[in-house]
Amino acid sequence: MKSTDTANSYQRAAIEGASPIGLIVVLFDRLVRDLRSAVTAMHEGDIETRCRVLNHGMLVLGQLENWVDRETGGEAAETLCRFYGQIRSNMLQASVTQSTKLLDEQIELVLQVRTAWQQIDIQSATGVGVGSSMGKQEAFSALHYAGAEAERVSFSQSA
Repeated sequence: MKSTDTANSYQRAAIEGASPIGLIVVLFDRLVRDLRSAVTAMHEGDIETRCRVLNHGMLVLGQLENWVDRETGGEAAETLCRFYGQIRSNMLQASVTQSTKLLDEQIELVLQVRTAWQQIDIQSATGVGVGSSMGKQEAFSALHYAGAEAERVSFSQSA
């Protein structure tokens, strides 16, 4: 079995058994994989792969953005929308400037938000709330921090 077949089997199993929040975590994992593949492609000078994986990452980002409940999500929804917009903008800038550093920064930000979603998913599955290692308020704070950090990175890159 090829490693891509193994990865696809793992991804299929993760999707089939995932909760709704778990699906968000799976999409974050895919976005990180796309960004890492783009970094590798840049190092190898592989323009075709870089474009393909960044385009796929944009599709994943679009799906995540479509799942944001803007009507009832309040400040958390606004923060997520800003975060996704900053990631998209920074991905485009990294592609144009061939900046692996900027993509690496996006990977770190995406992983921070992924961790917050993962904690929410674990709490939902276990029914654990108050007194847990990371409550929903802390998870939303992490989401807010990641959005602000993405804006800071974007500003510092454009200055």
